[in-house]
Amino acid sequence: MTTIATVAIIGAGQMGVGIAHAVALGGYSVLLYDIDPARLPLALGEVAANLAHQVGKGRTTRAQADAALARIAPVETLAEAGKADLVIEVAVEDEAVKKALYAQLVPHLGPDTLLASNTSSISITRLASATDRPERFIGLHFMKPAPVMGLVEIVRGIATSAATYDAAVAFAESLGKTTTNAEDFPAFIVNRILVPMMNEAIFTLYEGVGDVASIDKALKLGANHPMGPLELADFMGLDVVLAIMNVLYDGLADSKYRPCPLLVKYVEAGWLGRKSGRGFYDYSGPTPVPTR
Repeated sequence: MTTIATVAIIGAGQMGVGIAHAVALGGYSVLLYDIDPARLPLALGEVAANLAHQVGKGRTTRAQADAALARIAPVETLAEAGKADLVIEVAVEDEAVKKALYAQLVPHLGPDTLLASNTSSISITRLASATDRPERFIGLHFMKPAPVMGLVEIVRGIATSAATYDAAVAFAESLGKTTTNAEDFPAFIVNRILVPMMNEAIFTLYEGVGDVASIDKALKLGANHPMGPLELADFMGLDVVLAIMNVLYDGLADSKYRPCPLLVKYVEAGWLGRKSGRGFYDYSGPTPVPTR
């Protein structure tokens, strides 16, 4: 079994930053890469701010936070990232983009390096087939925000070895996470259930059954959900929600997974939720305001 000491995170967006934070706090050396090198100092600043928030909440100590931040090293080439024992790809939820990345990354990996994808919906078997190591490829699906959420979904492709699975479970548990095993079907467990609920909430809005505020209030108070489904969709990113619905619709050929036209329209408009400043809520002011 591979001994994991250094972990490379490929992608320094919101999820990549969160995973780097969690992995560094778990005691691992982290190599953080992004296709845009200018993104790296911003990402380190976000990790520092998030660690400071945890210190303020009493969830970690200042010494632990400083040590975690010191373990994260930005790297500007895939050759540098490829030196890690475990590489976690956190690229956008687009199969073609991920496979193109693997074509550039794989030549720099050592023979024993484990390769994982944080994909939230795409077939691990198909992604693994685009690499030279399908037996050492696995899905490590962290929930958002990665430093806070307690679950990591572990997804084996058809060729993933038992040793790779065991190493992935041990790694996730070393971060203080609980793991669940999901079979390699579209969107796995969490998003197979969660994202169609969001899509149905968007249909409820689209059909005029309720407005944004009433739909979210109904689920928060009527089902005891901590966030309403439209608020959660904005938090995930409406482009991510749409990508997952398309994977479900294409992969299962069932009309119940048809993306709501209103969701498609918002994504076409660039209204992606919190990260773009507007989605089902407008985030330009001190308090989010429903847009419909």
